[in-house]
Amino acid sequence: MQDAEDVRRICLSLPDTTEKIAWSMPTFRVAGKMFATLPEEETSIAVRCPKEERDELVLAEPGKFWIADHEAGFAWVRVRLAVLEDSDELRDILADSWRQAAPTRLLEAYPELGLPADG
Repeated sequence: MQDAEDVRRICLSLPDTTEKIAWSMPTFRVAGKMFATLPEEETSIAVRCPKEERDELVLAEPGKFWIADHEAGFAWVRVRLAVLEDSDELRDILADSWRQAAPTRLLEAYPELGLPADG
């Protein structure tokens, strides 16, 4: 089962990522722009996700993904850590969110991390 330490380890392994406490929880930022948080007593993560994709994820896997009421108007989705298959799935989710927040210079400097699906 994936936990907060796995999230922290993976996030901080991504280029130019820092951890900062905000709203009384750990948040992770690339070049100062937030891409992941550890809410709900660190049992889930919130990550960037385009609204269309987010809605499809929630419909397809409601036990894994959901939308917090206060984030409904934003391109963020919550992910329950306990139901992730493995660290590869967690890394894919976090890397995708990182790509959406990362500046072009980092995306170009780390092509192995890929580009955002819509970019």
